[in-house]
Amino acid sequence: MKNLSVIELNAYLKNNQPLLLDVREPWEWEKCHLENSKLLPIGQILANIDKLDKSQETIVICHHGIRSIQVARYFDSIGFENVINMRGGIDAWARQIDLSMPLY
Repeated sequence: MKNLSVIELNAYLKNNQPLLLDVREPWEWEKCHLENSKLLPIGQILANIDKLDKSQETIVICHHGIRSIQVARYFDSIGFENVINMRGGIDAWARQIDLSMPLY
């Protein structure tokens, strides 16, 4: 498992198209989210784990990076091959990359 800052991730996404997996709640995702991200709230991970491709590069996103690191570690422990945690979460993205993105 890797951890990337939002600055590192922003540069990385210019040349790569991983699955952007947002593990926040629907109300959070509705406030703001990364384009092309897929919402799968943390509470629904276990029920939907078989729908995810363990070989697909997956970037896990949450609000501040706490939930995403938990999910990324779990994915790593069950054999996901290429998991990246977005350090600082969507809050850091809004503060450092997309200043027009709402904060909450």
